[in-house]
Amino acid sequence: MAAVTATDSPPPRRIAHLDMDAFYASVELLRYPQLQGLPVVIGGGRRACDSALTTEGSGLPLHEIPLSAFPLLQGYTGRGVITTATYAARAFGVGSAMGLMKAARLCPQAILLPVDFDEYRRYSRRFKEIITEIAPLMEDRGVDEVYIDFTAVPGGQREGGRVLARLIQKSIFDATGLTCSIGVAPNKLLAKMASEFQKPKGISIVHEADLQALVWPLACRKINGIGPKADEKLARHGIHTIGELAARPQAWLVQHFGKATGAWLHEAAWGRDGRPVVTESEPVSMSRETTFDRDLHAVQDRAELGAIFTDLCQRVAQDLQRKGYVGRTIGIKLRYDDFRSVTRDQTMAEPTHDAAAIRRVAGLCLKRVPLDRRLRLLGVRVGGLSRLGDQDPAPEGDAAAAAVGVNAELF
Repeated sequence: MAAVTATDSPPPRRIAHLDMDAFYASVELLRYPQLQGLPVVIGGGRRACDSALTTEGSGLPLHEIPLSAFPLLQGYTGRGVITTATYAARAFGVGSAMGLMKAARLCPQAILLPVDFDEYRRYSRRFKEIITEIAPLMEDRGVDEVYIDFTAVPGGQREGGRVLARLIQKSIFDATGLTCSIGVAPNKLLAKMASEFQKPKGISIVHEADLQALVWPLACRKINGIGPKADEKLARHGIHTIGELAARPQAWLVQHFGKATGAWLHEAAWGRDGRPVVTESEPVSMSRETTFDRDLHAVQDRAELGAIFTDLCQRVAQDLQRKGYVGRTIGIKLRYDDFRSVTRDQTMAEPTHDAAAIRRVAGLCLKRVPLDRRLRLLGVRVGGLSRLGDQDPAPEGDAAAAAVGVNAELF
């Protein structure tokens, strides 16, 4: 047997986090290149002015529609929320999850476009296909971000992973016209931080030896998993940076944050993360929800609510069918005008991905909630998922199976 040499040792772990740059907005700029460099906000529901956009453009190709035809954020009224914004809009303090009315005060001249999830999902699938053709070990983390294991991929070790990152960036841009930022580090935790270092179009490389210089000066919130409440608690103890967090003994952190959280905070501050890149992860549920531009009443706005409810059920069914899943548990989510939220669900004997079946059972769930107040949000969820064809036969005589056939019309 040949002797083991130093060259037989495994290469150092190199994990990348890839984040598309202002993804939704960038997709819209491909459709409307004349908006390049302008403040553009994506968010809210589709309005009459959005539907009239191409009409006002006199049937011109999308890239030739004049700027004067695009609706502005100025004067927006409603409770829509920003999904994303171009970097030109962000310069005015406009950002994701901000209310559109507040954004209109900060940047009234911004162009407002509606969200087009079907188009974003199409581009999402395309850029991920490009990645897996180059580096097969990819973990899907949403429509616009992924983790990639560079460790054993050709070029994944060169310049700490920069060579492979450049190749992926160029391949995505050449095929789609979209840009991305990539961080490469020894693990997921550091890679996600690194992908934010040089946005947009950046590549950032972090090694274990860089922890003190590059990571410790950062705010604790830069650690993925530290939210506002934990950050506030850390600040009360005089801990504002990751370096200050790393300086606290693990025993102290366990004492003040609990055994599991305290241990995790200590490991994260020292840049330790053993999580693998997971290429296959089964979803627990699929859902669709919408926040209305105005509060709707179950009786007075029955027709409008019914159309929205049916559309949500159809969209969830399409998601299930496209991804090859069926589900047994169907639920609803309501938020009233006083911001209280309620959920109800019902489990069937036989799983389904049929829109009509989902609509009927979701309607039964609606009958179990009070509808005397106006509604600001409505959602539909299907859980208890399994792959199509993997289900056991349903037991006979189950009352839940018969529920699908009940007339559940409410609105």
